[in-house]
Amino acid sequence: MHMITDVGMEFDVLRENSKTAHENYHMLKDHNIVSVDFMGSIGAGKTAMIIKLAEKLREKGLRVAAIAGDVTGADDFTRMEISGIKAVNCNTGKDCHLTANMIHKRLHTMDLDSIDVLFIENVGNLVCPADFPLGTDYRVVVISTTEGDDMVRKHPDIFIHSDLAILNKIDIADAVDVDPETIMKDYEKLTGGNKHMFKTSVKKDLGLDDVLNAMEL
Repeated sequence: MHMITDVGMEFDVLRENSKTAHENYHMLKDHNIVSVDFMGSIGAGKTAMIIKLAEKLREKGLRVAAIAGDVTGADDFTRMEISGIKAVNCNTGKDCHLTANMIHKRLHTMDLDSIDVLFIENVGNLVCPADFPLGTDYRVVVISTTEGDDMVRKHPDIFIHSDLAILNKIDIADAVDVDPETIMKDYEKLTGGNKHMFKTSVKKDLGLDDVLNAMEL
């Protein structure tokens, strides 16, 4: 009986999240905003990537904003603001992921008419965020060569539930003794070849234009 109750509660939470994510999606579409949820583990380079992508988009004349998700603190939020991004901080407390409701509340504090592209940086985690869509156009998972060559095999769900996958820090793959092709092959096998994993280096500005093109930005 206890197990049935737990399953029921989990189903209700996921159903409510899905409902709010749907509302978020339509709110963003009503304001013609392209939105991207960046998921990935701590240290994968999500913040640096968002900052660099925002820089490229501003050069195209697009207005970029971001929501910085983290368990606590404002380090990523501060880095975004210093870079010139209009950012909003979102601390989750003990939760290891953002929820659609958290984003819904932040959207109501933002001037949506002044935004063309919204980047959301999820909490550094490769498990929990997979089950909680936020209502964005794209769900992107970012991993790095520094995490080893078994990330896809260890965390299949987040790759299955994402639209795009990015293997970052390819410039130091040799230094950390990781073969990017092993990761790419694991991803291709998992997704049946129906999705593409991009190889990038934020530091060297490699592959980032391809990521933007994939999101039609």
